[in-house]
Amino acid sequence: MKEAWSKYYKAREDIRNEHSTPKHTHRSNYVRKHVENLTENADIADLKRQIAENLYHTQGIDEAFATRNDYYMAVAYTVRDRLVRRWIETEQSIYKNSAKTVYYLSAEFLIGRQLTKNLINVGLLDSVKTALQESGLNLYEILEEEKEPGLGNGGLGRLAACFLDSLATLEIPAIGYGIRYEFGIFEQMIRDGWQVERPDLWLRLGNPWEFYRPQLAYKVPFWGHTSRSVDNKGKTRVKWEPGLTVLGTAYDTLVPGYGVNMVNVLRLWKAGASKEFDFQVFDAGEYERAVAEKTFTENISKVLYPNDSTPRGKELRLEQQYFFVSCSLQDIIRRYKVINSDFKDFPKKVAVQLNDTHPSIGVVELMRLLIDIHGLEWEEAWSITCQTFAYTNHTILSEALEKWSVNMFATLLPRHLELIYEINAKFLDVVRSKYPHDEARVSRMSLIEEGENKKVRMANLACLGSFAINGVAALHTELLKTSVLKDFYEMFPEKFSNKTNGITPRRWLLVSNPKLALLYTQKIGQGWVKNLNELRRLEKYADDQIFHKTWMKIKQENKADLAEYILEHNKIDVDVNSIFDVQVKRLHEYKRQLLDVLYIITLYNRLKANPNLKIVPRTFIFGAKSAPGYLMAKLIIKLINSVAEVVNNDPDVRNQIKVVFIANFCVTLGEKIYPAADLSEQISLAGKEASGTGNMKFALNGALTIGTLDGANVEIRDEVGPENFFLFGLTVEQVRELRKRGYNPRDYYNNNHELRQVIDKISEGCFSKGDRQLFAPIVSSLLDRDEYMLLADYQSYLDCQERVSRAYLDKFSWTKMSILNALHMGKFSSDRTITEYCEEIWKVKPLEVKIQEVFEEGIYIKPKNIFY
Repeated sequence: MKEAWSKYYKAREDIRNEHSTPKHTHRSNYVRKHVENLTENADIADLKRQIAENLYHTQGIDEAFATRNDYYMAVAYTVRDRLVRRWIETEQSIYKNSAKTVYYLSAEFLIGRQLTKNLINVGLLDSVKTALQESGLNLYEILEEEKEPGLGNGGLGRLAACFLDSLATLEIPAIGYGIRYEFGIFEQMIRDGWQVERPDLWLRLGNPWEFYRPQLAYKVPFWGHTSRSVDNKGKTRVKWEPGLTVLGTAYDTLVPGYGVNMVNVLRLWKAGASKEFDFQVFDAGEYERAVAEKTFTENISKVLYPNDSTPRGKELRLEQQYFFVSCSLQDIIRRYKVINSDFKDFPKKVAVQLNDTHPSIGVVELMRLLIDIHGLEWEEAWSITCQTFAYTNHTILSEALEKWSVNMFATLLPRHLELIYEINAKFLDVVRSKYPHDEARVSRMSLIEEGENKKVRMANLACLGSFAINGVAALHTELLKTSVLKDFYEMFPEKFSNKTNGITPRRWLLVSNPKLALLYTQKIGQGWVKNLNELRRLEKYADDQIFHKTWMKIKQENKADLAEYILEHNKIDVDVNSIFDVQVKRLHEYKRQLLDVLYIITLYNRLKANPNLKIVPRTFIFGAKSAPGYLMAKLIIKLINSVAEVVNNDPDVRNQIKVVFIANFCVTLGEKIYPAADLSEQISLAGKEASGTGNMKFALNGALTIGTLDGANVEIRDEVGPENFFLFGLTVEQVRELRKRGYNPRDYYNNNHELRQVIDKISEGCFSKGDRQLFAPIVSSLLDRDEYMLLADYQSYLDCQERVSRAYLDKFSWTKMSILNALHMGKFSSDRTITEYCEEIWKVKPLEVKIQEVFEEGIYIKPKNIFY
């Protein structure tokens, strides 16, 4: 393992040590100016001294007693120290230029480990590696000490992290806002095949990357009631008298751009009590009640996505969303007011992006702050609000278009409910005037869903209060226009646009696949790191035998690294020459991990029926977390592991197929898995996946895609060419037509012999040790409902998998397809996505940050009005 990782980091070292930047056209002259500054001017002796000083003065320990984690912390603090100067200069530049700033509000930021990324982005990787070697330390061992922050669940949070990287690299002033979840999402364990959730103790040993900002604390009101009074100008004013006030305190993580001086910030909020301890109650002997408020309020930032299957769980989710949005908007207003005396230029200096519906309460909260706190009139406040927010929709699934009970709103956020009703009344008057005699449309567009249990429609609120609405893939955006948000599109067509998602090549090539990154740099220089379209210059090597050999050598070494991890953690010995057939993503029925399982059982049945049958060997690799309260998803995880137990231990299979479930899938594991994959499973039912970004990560690392025409698959297929994509399944139109005719999954069960055998195998208890009841809910779901049409797509999927097997046997053709997939991923860089947001939605421009000569004898001698 150490030898493999030694090669791994040697590749990274070679990228900078052996190759100069070529003279060719970059994304812009703006980028070109900074290419020569990719390497931080670092003296090895100075780095060694700083690491030693941080070990001694910050960690409070010397070399004799220091653990590996102590050294990790010391190195991290040393790198962070180098970032601080750039960050201060960034803030000064924003302040001096009164630059418009992007504020990105997201419930998730799945940022991954920070040390390697930061070393690469500021050009310190080689210097730190050398400094550690000279001190008798191993960089890989130090890097492995870092605990990944559990601040996200899947694609939404990872997209937000990619966007932050691109914003800084493109030198766009920006702050990401979210919650500092104390226990993250959860740590997934697999026990007897079942998912078991444990607290993610990512903060247990400390987090060297964050700055605690006690001076940045905001009061967030809950509960209580409102009262009205008339001010000295005869205006009616509303005062919210809360029953509870939560204190939100900021923690800042620095986000450096690649090869530039800009350092932006991810600002996360921790919830606490405004009154932590009641001495009188304590003195009376009621010890638990004395700290009850502290315990209650701190729960808000304990866990990402608490189980909302109970009323209290739903309340906690809404509390989380409002808490971080209120803190963030108060902070945005504070920053704005440092420079501006009134709010007339607020939309010219502030762009707030809502990452899905979770932060959409921000529309109402900004209205409350502007009207109740800052004294603006309704019309001015509403005009400012509607010019400030932009909304990204990430789904067409009804459960993700959040709706909160009006009764719950009335209890938790009484002032907001008043504002929502007032906004809604004014809006519906406009709808009626534009569409007279169409009360059905009025009902659909209302912010309030009528019925026995009235609900607030958060997606409708986001659409109404935002000046821009975008989907995240071309197909997804069209579906928003024609179905989910059709009424809003017809009324506000100018708001709608598409911004296909993207991924950062810094994380998903430089960090995760340095050997491939080195190959690119050897051939075309480093320009591709900031302009991924540069990879197309390598197409001339698509038929080159020597290039093929190098390409496949890298792929095999990556597969060997993953195989070693699987052997160590799963105790399964997999064949590195088999097809690594991979599906890693959040577990949800619409993503159809279950369809993959049906195919595995099909192959198993064939091998059992014909012991002499030879197939192309496959290793099926899964990784997925289920929401704790999502029982069907957890049962599917159990089925995957149960099938693995049977298949992997059956001598009749003769190791031709292996099934592996990798527990606790996260960014760090993704960095191991994506470079090793041969086949990427993107098999959701057409029309259900908004975009997907895992599909991009796989393809960028040379995996071929088997997929439906869903989400960004459509655009990936367009870019790589239909001949380099394994397509199967119903289209969106065919799905719609089949539902219209009346879909009966039992027809497919009755008419397909292999499919019937597969489902019967599950039903008869072959994968549950004879227990026919264990997987009965899965069988019933497939035969009686099959909401995501697995049975309708089953045969098409099998046929497509046969094409995959035949293609894999032709090594030259497969390698060429792999190369072309990777080289055609330029469109899917998050740099492209962010550039489109900047130019078409936020109207914000890059800001060059220059490092001033401001240090004299270690003292900063040019103090300025920092307004972070």
